[in-house]
Amino acid sequence: MVYETASSVRGMSEAVARARWGLTIYLGVLVAGSAVLEFLLWRTHEPIIKHRGLVYLLMWVPAIASIVARLVLRENVRDLSFRFSLRVGLRPLLVAWLLPLGVGLAAYGFAWCLGLAVWSPPDVTIFGAHPESPLARFLLLLAYCMTAGSILSAFAAAGEEIGWRGYMLTRLIDARIRKPVLTSGLIWGAWHLPTILSGQYAAGPYPVFSATVFMVDIVVAAYFAAYVRLQSGSIWPAIVAHSSWNSIIQSAFDASTQGQSIWVGESGIFCALADFALVALVVRGPWAVKRSPGEANPLSVSAMEI
Repeated sequence: MVYETASSVRGMSEAVARARWGLTIYLGVLVAGSAVLEFLLWRTHEPIIKHRGLVYLLMWVPAIASIVARLVLRENVRDLSFRFSLRVGLRPLLVAWLLPLGVGLAAYGFAWCLGLAVWSPPDVTIFGAHPESPLARFLLLLAYCMTAGSILSAFAAAGEEIGWRGYMLTRLIDARIRKPVLTSGLIWGAWHLPTILSGQYAAGPYPVFSATVFMVDIVVAAYFAAYVRLQSGSIWPAIVAHSSWNSIIQSAFDASTQGQSIWVGESGIFCALADFALVALVVRGPWAVKRSPGEANPLSVSAMEI
């Protein structure tokens, strides 16, 4: 029994050391690759939306960093878990898809009604339809962003999620880092800061203020993405959460709001508050920490513990 206990401790120590080494490689590649692309974006002094190619590459840097770490440590991709089970994953998937809609309706609807932001749906033609009514245009745009838009957005979102929730989150847990979800959110948020502080992304009239609110919002989003990933044992709900947020919030609600505002947008006060309220409702209670959908007897934790 003494031998088995010592062997178990030794194996655990080796697993922790391996996870920390993997994180070191991952973060090194992530920082180096992101710095190059963010510099190329910064030198344009233009909104990043005008440089979709560079943005797409930047969003795939987390995935590339995870691939490099796996290759160096000779790890397989089984724990990435592209597997999906309807029995355990359907609810997380639906919640991941619909939560951005709830945040948008609450935050933007409140701001529009109070006159803190100007509702102005764009003049668009979608699926051959070109409604005259502003409400009809908005509803058509929203329907598109929730369906085809979210699917198209998933290709870019997958690059981030393969890295953030497919590798970094699980390695933070394996490395016994305290508050791994919080840590993942802070890293995820810091990765966005250069383009926010430069005023090129998610920046309202005051970039430093925007960056502060954005950090709060993205840490909340990290808890939600971690919840749907670990609860389902699959990376797909996290990809859906990311892609639907980008499509619904950015391409529907932001596109239907005129000018800059401190109240709405990814760095808006109302968005952060609505996101916090809805995510708190979703993630309350025990979590199942699953690496795959069929994992038996997964670890059960609470949001406060992780």
